[in-house]
Amino acid sequence: MNAFNSHVNRRHFLKSAALTAGAVALPAWYLEECRGQAATPAPRSPNDKPGIGLIGCGGQGRGDCNWARSFGNVIAVADVDDGHAEAAKKQFNAEHKYHDFRKLIERDDIHVIINGTPDHWHTLVNVAAARAGKDIYSEKPLTLTIAEGKRLVREVRQRERILQVGSQQRSDPRFRLACELVRNGRIGKLVHMVVGLPTGPREGPFKPIPTPAGFDWDYYLGQAPKMEYVGLERKKDDGTVQHESRCSHWNFRWWYCFSGGQMTDWGAHHNDIAQWGNGTERSGPVAVDGKGLVEMIPGGYDAMAKYRIDCRYANGVTMTIVDEGTVTDRNVLGEGKRSPNGVQFIGTEGWIFVSRGELKASRAELIEEPLPASATRLYKSDNHMANFFECVRSRKAPICDVEIGHRSISIAHLGVISVRLGRPLQWDPDLERFVGDREANQWLRREMRKPYDWTFIA
Repeated sequence: MNAFNSHVNRRHFLKSAALTAGAVALPAWYLEECRGQAATPAPRSPNDKPGIGLIGCGGQGRGDCNWARSFGNVIAVADVDDGHAEAAKKQFNAEHKYHDFRKLIERDDIHVIINGTPDHWHTLVNVAAARAGKDIYSEKPLTLTIAEGKRLVREVRQRERILQVGSQQRSDPRFRLACELVRNGRIGKLVHMVVGLPTGPREGPFKPIPTPAGFDWDYYLGQAPKMEYVGLERKKDDGTVQHESRCSHWNFRWWYCFSGGQMTDWGAHHNDIAQWGNGTERSGPVAVDGKGLVEMIPGGYDAMAKYRIDCRYANGVTMTIVDEGTVTDRNVLGEGKRSPNGVQFIGTEGWIFVSRGELKASRAELIEEPLPASATRLYKSDNHMANFFECVRSRKAPICDVEIGHRSISIAHLGVISVRLGRPLQWDPDLERFVGDREANQWLRREMRKPYDWTFIA
Protein backbone atom coordinates (compact mmCIF):
# COMPACT_ATOMS: atom_id res chain seq x y z
CA MET A 1 0.00 0.00 0.00
CA ASN A 2 1.49 3.38 -0.91
CA ALA A 3 1.42 6.40 1.38
CA PHE A 4 -1.60 7.94 -0.34
CA ASN A 5 -3.71 4.80 -0.11
CA SER A 6 -2.66 4.35 3.53
CA HIS A 7 -3.87 7.89 4.21
CA VAL A 8 -7.19 7.33 2.44
CA ASN A 9 -7.74 3.98 4.19
CA ARG A 10 -7.26 5.58 7.59
CA ARG A 11 -9.64 8.42 6.75
CA HIS A 12 -12.26 5.91 5.61
CA PHE A 13 -11.88 4.00 8.86
CA LEU A 14 -12.37 7.15 10.93
CA LYS A 15 -15.64 7.79 9.13
CA SER A 16 -16.86 4.22 9.54
CA ALA A 17 -15.59 3.43 13.05
CA ALA A 18 -18.78 4.63 14.75
CA LEU A 19 -21.07 2.37 12.70
CA THR A 20 -23.02 -0.36 14.48
CA ALA A 21 -21.82 -3.92 14.56
CA GLY A 22 -24.44 -4.83 11.95
CA ALA A 23 -22.43 -2.97 9.32
CA VAL A 24 -19.44 -5.33 9.51
CA ALA A 25 -18.92 -8.99 8.62
CA LEU A 26 -19.43 -10.60 12.01
CA PRO A 27 -21.06 -13.91 12.99
CA ALA A 28 -24.78 -13.83 13.76
CA TRP A 29 -24.30 -14.86 17.41
CA TYR A 30 -21.95 -11.93 18.01
CA LEU A 31 -24.23 -9.42 16.28
CA GLU A 32 -27.11 -10.58 18.46
CA GLU A 33 -24.95 -10.31 21.55
CA CYS A 34 -23.87 -6.79 20.64
CA ARG A 35 -27.49 -5.74 20.14
CA GLY A 36 -28.41 -7.21 23.51
CA GLN A 37 -25.57 -5.32 25.20
CA ALA A 38 -26.32 -1.97 23.58
CA ALA A 39 -26.22 0.66 26.29
CA THR A 40 -28.89 3.33 26.62
CA PRO A 41 -27.21 6.71 27.17
CA ALA A 42 -28.19 8.51 30.33
CA PRO A 43 -30.34 11.62 29.77
CA ARG A 44 -28.24 14.77 29.57
CA SER A 45 -28.93 18.41 30.06
CA PRO A 46 -28.77 20.55 26.92
CA ASN A 47 -25.99 22.44 28.72
CA ASP A 48 -23.95 19.29 29.33
CA LYS A 49 -21.50 20.18 26.59
CA PRO A 50 -17.84 20.38 27.62
CA GLY A 51 -15.72 23.06 25.97
CA ILE A 52 -13.34 21.65 23.35
CA GLY A 53 -10.00 23.03 22.20
CA LEU A 54 -8.35 21.68 19.04
CA ILE A 55 -4.54 21.79 18.88
CA GLY A 56 -3.17 20.79 15.51
CA CYS A 57 -5.62 21.72 12.76
CA GLY A 58 -4.49 19.53 9.88
CA GLY A 59 -6.73 16.92 8.27
CA GLN A 60 -6.42 14.41 11.09
CA GLY A 61 -7.00 16.98 13.83
CA ARG A 62 -10.03 18.45 12.07
CA GLY A 63 -11.39 14.96 11.47
CA ASP A 64 -11.12 14.13 15.16
CA CYS A 65 -12.64 17.46 16.17
CA ASN A 66 -15.51 17.03 13.74
CA TRP A 67 -16.26 13.74 15.50
CA ALA A 68 -15.90 15.34 18.94
CA ARG A 69 -18.19 18.29 18.22
CA SER A 70 -21.20 15.97 18.62
CA PHE A 71 -20.32 15.73 22.30
CA GLY A 72 -19.22 19.27 23.12
CA ASN A 73 -18.70 22.85 21.94
CA VAL A 74 -15.55 23.82 20.05
CA ILE A 75 -14.35 27.00 21.73
CA ALA A 76 -10.86 27.53 20.28
CA VAL A 77 -8.30 26.17 17.82
CA ALA A 78 -4.51 26.47 17.63
CA ASP A 79 -1.95 25.77 14.95
CA VAL A 80 1.42 27.15 13.80
CA ASP A 81 0.06 27.07 10.24
CA ASP A 82 -2.27 30.05 10.11
CA GLY A 83 -4.08 28.66 7.07
CA HIS A 84 -4.95 25.47 8.92
CA ALA A 85 -5.99 27.38 12.03
CA GLU A 86 -8.25 29.71 10.05
CA ALA A 87 -9.86 26.79 8.18
CA ALA A 88 -10.59 25.05 11.48
CA LYS A 89 -11.96 28.22 13.07
CA LYS A 90 -14.44 28.55 10.23
CA GLN A 91 -15.32 24.83 10.10
CA PHE A 92 -16.19 24.67 13.80
CA ASN A 93 -17.39 28.24 14.21
CA ALA A 94 -14.85 28.59 17.02
CA GLU A 95 -14.64 31.92 18.80
CA HIS A 96 -10.88 31.93 19.25
CA LYS A 97 -7.80 31.12 17.20
CA TYR A 98 -4.26 30.83 18.55
CA HIS A 99 -0.75 30.45 17.19
CA ASP A 100 0.64 29.26 20.54
CA PHE A 101 -1.21 26.25 21.97
CA ARG A 102 -0.27 27.29 25.50
CA LYS A 103 -2.64 30.25 25.26
CA LEU A 104 -5.50 27.91 24.34
CA ILE A 105 -4.73 25.61 27.26
CA GLU A 106 -4.91 28.54 29.69
CA ARG A 107 -8.62 29.05 28.98
CA ASP A 108 -10.96 28.05 31.83
CA ASP A 109 -13.87 27.39 29.45
CA ILE A 110 -11.99 24.57 27.71
CA HIS A 111 -12.32 21.20 29.43
CA VAL A 112 -11.20 18.81 26.67
CA ILE A 113 -8.20 18.97 24.33
CA ILE A 114 -8.15 17.27 20.93
CA ASN A 115 -4.47 16.81 20.10
CA GLY A 116 -3.91 16.41 16.36
CA THR A 117 -0.34 17.72 16.22
CA PRO A 118 2.59 15.91 14.53
CA ASP A 119 4.08 13.04 16.53
CA HIS A 120 7.01 14.97 18.02
CA TRP A 121 4.62 17.50 19.61
CA HIS A 122 2.19 15.01 21.18
CA THR A 123 3.88 14.69 24.56
CA LEU A 124 4.55 18.36 25.31
CA VAL A 125 0.96 19.26 24.40
CA ASN A 126 -0.48 16.36 26.41
CA VAL A 127 1.61 17.05 29.51
CA ALA A 128 0.76 20.76 29.40
CA ALA A 129 -2.94 19.92 29.04
CA ALA A 130 -2.84 17.44 31.94
CA ARG A 131 -1.11 19.98 34.16
CA ALA A 132 -3.83 22.48 33.31
CA GLY A 133 -6.54 20.03 34.39
CA LYS A 134 -7.80 19.16 30.91
CA ASP A 135 -8.90 15.76 29.64
CA ILE A 136 -7.28 14.72 26.39
CA TYR A 137 -8.06 12.87 23.19
CA SER A 138 -4.62 12.39 21.63
CA GLU A 139 -3.72 11.16 18.20
CA LYS A 140 -1.37 8.21 17.96
CA PRO A 141 1.46 7.41 18.07
CA LEU A 142 1.28 8.72 21.63
CA THR A 143 4.94 9.71 22.00
CA LEU A 144 8.21 10.25 20.14
CA THR A 145 10.29 8.26 22.68
CA ILE A 146 9.84 5.69 25.43
CA ALA A 147 11.11 8.18 28.03
CA GLU A 148 8.36 10.60 26.97
CA GLY A 149 5.79 7.83 27.42
CA LYS A 150 6.92 7.02 30.95
CA ARG A 151 6.72 10.68 31.89
CA LEU A 152 3.32 11.16 30.30
CA VAL A 153 1.85 8.13 32.11
CA ARG A 154 3.10 9.56 35.39
CA GLU A 155 1.75 13.07 34.72
CA VAL A 156 -1.70 11.87 33.64
CA ARG A 157 -2.06 9.52 36.60
CA GLN A 158 -0.88 12.05 39.17
CA ARG A 159 -3.44 14.57 37.95
CA GLU A 160 -6.22 11.99 37.52
CA ARG A 161 -6.88 13.03 33.94
CA ILE A 162 -8.73 11.06 31.27
CA LEU A 163 -6.56 10.45 28.20
CA GLN A 164 -7.89 8.47 25.27
CA VAL A 165 -5.38 7.48 22.59
CA GLY A 166 -6.78 7.58 19.06
CA SER A 167 -6.31 3.85 18.45
CA GLN A 168 -9.81 3.51 17.02
CA GLN A 169 -9.44 -0.17 16.19
CA ARG A 170 -10.16 -0.96 19.85
CA SER A 171 -13.69 0.32 19.26
CA ASP A 172 -14.23 -1.84 16.17
CA PRO A 173 -16.11 -5.08 17.02
CA ARG A 174 -14.04 -7.08 14.54
CA PHE A 175 -10.84 -6.44 16.44
CA ARG A 176 -12.49 -6.95 19.83
CA LEU A 177 -13.96 -10.30 18.76
CA ALA A 178 -10.66 -11.49 17.30
CA CYS A 179 -8.88 -10.71 20.56
CA GLU A 180 -11.63 -12.33 22.66
CA LEU A 181 -11.43 -15.50 20.60
CA VAL A 182 -7.66 -15.64 20.98
CA ARG A 183 -7.75 -14.84 24.70
CA ASN A 184 -10.25 -17.69 25.22
CA GLY A 185 -8.12 -20.31 23.50
CA ARG A 186 -10.16 -20.62 20.32
CA ILE A 187 -6.98 -21.23 18.30
CA GLY A 188 -5.39 -23.33 21.05
CA LYS A 189 -2.27 -21.92 22.64
CA LEU A 190 -1.16 -18.69 21.00
CA VAL A 191 2.27 -19.25 19.49
CA HIS A 192 3.05 -16.46 17.06
CA MET A 193 1.67 -13.16 15.80
CA VAL A 194 2.35 -11.43 12.49
CA VAL A 195 1.74 -7.70 12.27
CA GLY A 196 1.59 -6.50 8.67
CA LEU A 197 2.15 -2.78 8.11
CA PRO A 198 2.29 -0.66 4.95
CA THR A 199 5.61 -0.18 3.18
CA GLY A 200 6.87 3.34 3.73
CA PRO A 201 7.87 5.74 0.96
CA ARG A 202 11.47 5.84 -0.28
CA GLU A 203 11.97 9.19 -1.97
CA GLY A 204 14.57 11.92 -2.41
CA PRO A 205 16.85 13.68 -2.50
CA PHE A 206 14.94 16.87 -1.77
CA LYS A 207 16.08 20.47 -2.01
CA PRO A 208 15.41 23.55 0.15
CA ILE A 209 12.23 25.37 -0.88
CA PRO A 210 10.56 28.54 0.44
CA THR A 211 8.52 28.18 3.62
CA PRO A 212 4.84 28.95 2.91
CA ALA A 213 3.47 32.27 4.12
CA GLY A 214 1.78 32.05 7.49
CA PHE A 215 3.64 28.88 8.49
CA ASP A 216 6.00 29.05 11.49
CA TRP A 217 8.57 26.44 10.52
CA ASP A 218 10.76 26.92 13.61
CA TYR A 219 7.80 26.33 15.96
CA TYR A 220 6.70 23.36 13.86
CA LEU A 221 10.19 21.86 14.18
CA GLY A 222 9.86 22.20 17.94
CA GLN A 223 12.15 19.81 19.82
CA ALA A 224 13.54 18.36 16.57
CA PRO A 225 17.01 19.38 15.39
CA LYS A 226 17.18 22.42 13.14
CA MET A 227 16.69 21.49 9.49
CA GLU A 228 15.88 23.27 6.26
CA TYR A 229 12.39 23.26 4.80
CA VAL A 230 12.69 20.86 1.87
CA GLY A 231 10.61 19.49 -0.94
CA LEU A 232 10.26 19.41 -4.72
CA GLU A 233 10.09 22.06 -7.41
CA ARG A 234 7.80 21.47 -10.37
CA LYS A 235 7.44 23.67 -13.42
CA LYS A 236 3.86 24.29 -14.41
CA ASP A 237 2.67 24.65 -18.01
CA ASP A 238 2.67 28.44 -17.69
CA GLY A 239 6.36 28.43 -16.70
CA THR A 240 5.85 29.20 -13.02
CA VAL A 241 7.42 27.02 -10.33
CA GLN A 242 5.28 25.07 -7.87
CA HIS A 243 6.83 24.01 -4.56
CA GLU A 244 5.70 20.82 -2.84
CA SER A 245 6.71 20.19 0.78
CA ARG A 246 8.20 16.84 1.69
CA CYS A 247 8.96 17.60 5.35
CA SER A 248 5.78 18.92 6.96
CA HIS A 249 2.08 18.16 7.37
CA TRP A 250 1.34 14.66 6.04
CA ASN A 251 4.99 13.97 5.15
CA PHE A 252 6.48 14.65 8.58
CA ARG A 253 6.02 10.95 9.47
CA TRP A 254 8.72 9.80 7.04
CA TRP A 255 11.47 11.65 8.95
CA TYR A 256 13.17 10.14 12.01
CA CYS A 257 13.44 13.53 13.73
CA PHE A 258 9.61 13.78 13.77
CA SER A 259 8.44 10.16 13.84
CA GLY A 260 9.43 6.62 12.84
CA GLY A 261 7.75 5.96 9.51
CA GLN A 262 5.10 3.27 9.16
CA MET A 263 6.62 1.37 12.08
CA THR A 264 5.29 4.05 14.43
CA ASP A 265 2.37 5.28 12.32
CA TRP A 266 0.40 2.10 11.48
CA GLY A 267 2.44 0.17 14.03
CA ALA A 268 0.71 2.07 16.83
CA HIS A 269 -2.62 0.61 15.63
CA HIS A 270 -1.71 -3.01 14.93
CA ASN A 271 0.79 -3.47 17.78
CA ASP A 272 -2.05 -2.41 20.08
CA ILE A 273 -4.29 -5.19 18.77
CA ALA A 274 -1.51 -7.78 18.99
CA GLN A 275 -0.86 -6.79 22.60
CA TRP A 276 -4.61 -6.94 23.35
CA GLY A 277 -4.90 -10.44 21.96
CA ASN A 278 -1.76 -11.57 23.78
CA GLY A 279 -2.91 -10.10 27.09
CA THR A 280 0.21 -7.92 27.33
CA GLU A 281 -1.31 -4.48 26.71
CA ARG A 282 0.28 -3.16 29.93
CA SER A 283 3.62 -4.83 29.38
CA GLY A 284 5.74 -5.66 26.35
CA PRO A 285 8.27 -8.04 24.79
CA VAL A 286 11.51 -9.13 26.42
CA ALA A 287 13.56 -9.29 23.22
CA VAL A 288 13.55 -7.43 19.92
CA ASP A 289 15.58 -7.84 16.74
CA GLY A 290 14.99 -5.24 14.05
CA LYS A 291 16.39 -5.10 10.53
CA GLY A 292 16.09 -2.47 7.84
CA LEU A 293 15.60 -4.12 4.47
CA VAL A 294 16.41 -1.28 2.09
CA GLU A 295 18.91 1.56 1.87
CA MET A 296 17.24 4.94 2.22
CA ILE A 297 18.14 7.64 -0.32
CA PRO A 298 20.65 10.22 0.99
CA GLY A 299 18.97 13.61 1.31
CA GLY A 300 15.54 12.01 1.33
CA TYR A 301 13.22 10.37 3.84
CA ASP A 302 15.22 8.65 6.59
CA ALA A 303 12.59 6.62 8.51
CA MET A 304 13.04 3.02 7.35
CA ALA A 305 10.64 2.11 4.52
CA LYS A 306 11.04 -1.70 4.53
CA TYR A 307 11.71 -3.61 7.72
CA ARG A 308 11.33 -6.74 9.79
CA ILE A 309 11.10 -6.72 13.59
CA ASP A 310 11.11 -10.00 15.52
CA CYS A 311 9.94 -9.92 19.16
CA ARG A 312 9.66 -12.46 21.95
CA TYR A 313 7.45 -12.24 25.04
CA ALA A 314 8.04 -13.72 28.48
CA ASN A 315 5.07 -16.08 27.93
CA GLY A 316 6.88 -17.62 24.96
CA VAL A 317 4.76 -15.97 22.26
CA THR A 318 6.76 -14.52 19.38
CA MET A 319 5.79 -11.73 16.99
CA THR A 320 7.01 -10.57 13.59
CA ILE A 321 6.33 -7.00 12.47
CA VAL A 322 6.95 -6.57 8.78
CA ASP A 323 6.01 -4.26 5.95
CA GLU A 324 3.41 -5.87 3.71
CA GLY A 325 5.72 -5.97 0.71
CA THR A 326 8.14 -8.35 2.41
CA VAL A 327 8.01 -12.15 2.40
CA THR A 328 7.88 -13.71 5.89
CA ASP A 329 8.41 -17.33 6.86
CA ARG A 330 5.66 -17.41 9.53
CA ASN A 331 2.85 -15.83 7.51
CA VAL A 332 -0.20 -18.08 6.97
CA LEU A 333 -1.90 -15.80 4.45
CA GLY A 334 -1.35 -14.48 0.99
CA GLU A 335 0.40 -15.49 -2.18
CA GLY A 336 4.16 -15.58 -1.82
CA LYS A 337 3.76 -15.41 1.96
CA ARG A 338 3.61 -11.63 2.02
CA SER A 339 1.89 -10.22 5.10
CA PRO A 340 -1.25 -8.17 4.41
CA ASN A 341 -2.06 -5.08 6.44
CA GLY A 342 -3.54 -6.51 9.63
CA VAL A 343 -2.82 -8.85 12.53
CA GLN A 344 -2.50 -12.64 12.35
CA PHE A 345 -2.83 -14.71 15.53
CA ILE A 346 -1.34 -18.19 15.01
CA GLY A 347 -2.04 -20.92 17.56
CA THR A 348 -1.56 -24.63 18.02
CA GLU A 349 -5.07 -25.33 16.66
CA GLY A 350 -5.56 -22.72 13.96
CA TRP A 351 -5.21 -19.05 13.11
CA ILE A 352 -7.29 -15.86 13.05
CA PHE A 353 -6.62 -12.81 10.89
CA VAL A 354 -8.20 -9.42 11.47
CA SER A 355 -7.93 -6.13 9.59
CA ARG A 356 -10.10 -3.11 8.97
CA GLY A 357 -11.76 -4.95 6.13
CA GLU A 358 -12.13 -8.54 7.28
CA LEU A 359 -12.10 -11.15 10.01
CA LYS A 360 -11.28 -14.70 8.96
CA ALA A 361 -9.85 -17.93 10.32
CA SER A 362 -8.27 -21.19 9.28
CA ARG A 363 -11.67 -22.83 9.88
CA ALA A 364 -15.00 -20.98 9.77
CA GLU A 365 -16.22 -22.55 13.02
CA LEU A 366 -13.43 -20.78 14.95
CA ILE A 367 -15.42 -17.57 14.45
CA GLU A 368 -18.95 -18.88 13.95
CA GLU A 369 -19.16 -20.93 17.15
CA PRO A 370 -20.37 -18.72 20.07
CA LEU A 371 -18.17 -18.16 23.08
CA PRO A 372 -19.49 -19.78 26.28
CA ALA A 373 -21.10 -17.70 29.02
CA SER A 374 -17.98 -18.21 31.16
CA ALA A 375 -15.65 -16.73 28.54
CA THR A 376 -13.31 -13.85 29.27
CA ARG A 377 -14.75 -10.69 27.71
CA LEU A 378 -12.87 -7.51 26.87
CA TYR A 379 -13.69 -3.82 27.32
CA LYS A 380 -16.58 -3.00 24.97
CA SER A 381 -16.75 0.22 23.00
CA ASP A 382 -18.35 0.70 19.60
CA ASN A 383 -17.59 4.41 19.29
CA HIS A 384 -14.12 5.59 20.25
CA MET A 385 -14.95 9.28 20.69
CA ALA A 386 -18.21 8.56 22.54
CA ASN A 387 -16.28 6.29 24.89
CA PHE A 388 -13.88 9.14 25.61
CA PHE A 389 -16.60 11.64 26.46
CA GLU A 390 -18.48 9.08 28.57
CA CYS A 391 -15.27 8.57 30.55
CA VAL A 392 -14.80 12.33 30.89
CA ARG A 393 -18.16 12.32 32.70
CA SER A 394 -17.79 9.08 34.67
CA ARG A 395 -14.01 9.36 35.36
CA LYS A 396 -13.60 5.71 34.42
CA ALA A 397 -10.63 4.64 32.32
CA PRO A 398 -11.23 4.80 28.54
CA ILE A 399 -10.73 1.80 26.30
CA CYS A 400 -7.25 2.96 25.19
CA ASP A 401 -5.85 4.79 28.19
CA VAL A 402 -2.46 6.43 28.51
CA GLU A 403 -0.55 3.33 29.63
CA ILE A 404 -2.01 1.10 26.92
CA GLY A 405 -1.13 3.70 24.29
CA HIS A 406 2.37 4.08 25.71
CA ARG A 407 3.01 0.32 25.76
CA SER A 408 1.75 -0.15 22.19
CA ILE A 409 4.01 2.51 20.71
CA SER A 410 6.93 1.36 22.88
CA ILE A 411 7.12 -1.78 20.72
CA ALA A 412 7.53 0.37 17.61
CA HIS A 413 10.17 2.51 19.34
CA LEU A 414 12.05 -0.66 20.34
CA GLY A 415 11.98 -1.80 16.73
CA VAL A 416 13.24 1.53 15.44
CA ILE A 417 16.09 1.55 17.98
CA SER A 418 17.13 -2.00 17.07
CA VAL A 419 17.10 -1.13 13.35
CA ARG A 420 19.19 1.99 13.87
CA LEU A 421 21.67 0.24 16.16
CA GLY A 422 21.81 -2.75 13.83
CA ARG A 423 21.61 -5.46 16.49
CA PRO A 424 19.19 -7.45 18.68
CA LEU A 425 18.28 -6.09 22.12
CA GLN A 426 17.04 -7.49 25.42
CA TRP A 427 14.24 -5.50 27.10
CA ASP A 428 12.89 -5.42 30.65
CA PRO A 429 9.20 -4.42 30.30
CA ASP A 430 8.83 -3.88 34.06
CA LEU A 431 11.73 -1.45 34.42
CA GLU A 432 11.32 -0.25 30.80
CA ARG A 433 15.05 -0.41 30.18
CA PHE A 434 17.37 -2.44 27.99
CA VAL A 435 19.16 -5.19 29.86
CA GLY A 436 22.89 -4.60 30.30
CA ASP A 437 23.11 -2.24 27.33
CA ARG A 438 24.16 1.28 28.22
CA GLU A 439 24.37 2.42 24.61
CA ALA A 440 20.84 1.26 23.79
CA ASN A 441 19.43 2.91 26.92
CA GLN A 442 20.71 6.25 25.67
CA TRP A 443 18.22 5.88 22.79
CA LEU A 444 15.22 5.86 25.12
CA ARG A 445 15.18 9.66 24.98
CA ARG A 446 16.25 12.31 22.52
CA GLU A 447 17.87 15.67 23.08
CA MET A 448 15.23 18.41 22.82
CA ARG A 449 16.13 21.60 20.97
CA LYS A 450 15.70 24.74 23.05
CA PRO A 451 13.43 26.53 23.72
CA TYR A 452 11.10 23.61 22.86
CA ASP A 453 12.18 21.37 25.73
CA TRP A 454 10.40 20.69 29.02
CA THR A 455 10.90 24.31 30.09
CA PHE A 456 8.57 25.32 27.25
CA ILE A 457 5.57 24.11 29.27
CA ALA A 458 6.97 24.77 32.75
